[in-house]
Amino acid sequence: MLSRRDVLAGGLATAAGLTLPGAKDSAAAQMSTKEIFFDKDAPVLGNPKGWVTVVEYFDYQCPYCKSSHAALKKVVAADGDVRLVLKDWPILGDASVFAAQAVLGAAQIGHYEPAMEALMKTRGRLSQSQVEKALAGVGLTMEMLSAAVNENNSKISALLDRNYSQALSFNFVGTPSFVIGKDVYPGVLSEKALKDAIKLARA
Repeated sequence: MLSRRDVLAGGLATAAGLTLPGAKDSAAAQMSTKEIFFDKDAPVLGNPKGWVTVVEYFDYQCPYCKSSHAALKKVVAADGDVRLVLKDWPILGDASVFAAQAVLGAAQIGHYEPAMEALMKTRGRLSQSQVEKALAGVGLTMEMLSAAVNENNSKISALLDRNYSQALSFNFVGTPSFVIGKDVYPGVLSEKALKDAIKLARA
């Protein structure tokens, strides 16, 4: 059962496949484009059939992730041909893990986007009670989410492990960080920088 003390111990997934230009070490170079861009369990927004895929590694307690989220959504919506893959990388404490698990639980019952948006609208660091309150505000009770997480615990845990492993393999040191096309982008991207990265991915 999902509780306020639940955190993931987190093993590292292994990866093998194609070289990704822009990867900074041998582990990243071994990850396949399928693992990075087309993980079947990772939530996808934007155009699911978009030609360009933007992958964001993020944390719900990260102020930079939250402050740049509106610009990211704007660029993706305006383009119309971008898949946005959102990869939880909860590195800022137990509340981050709790939030990631809860929202991924919401995804299992068809409520990913409202849950994700509710937490992206919060400010600053979060307590687990604040996470619960924000999700309750969009009609998602902890009873509902606990049941979803419990039923899909292996899937959610494995996804978070893969995200964690990938972020470390790219030598990312914080959130947000992005993979767009063949390039990695650690740190916040402005609206213009996002558009330029998407344009480069199409080239």
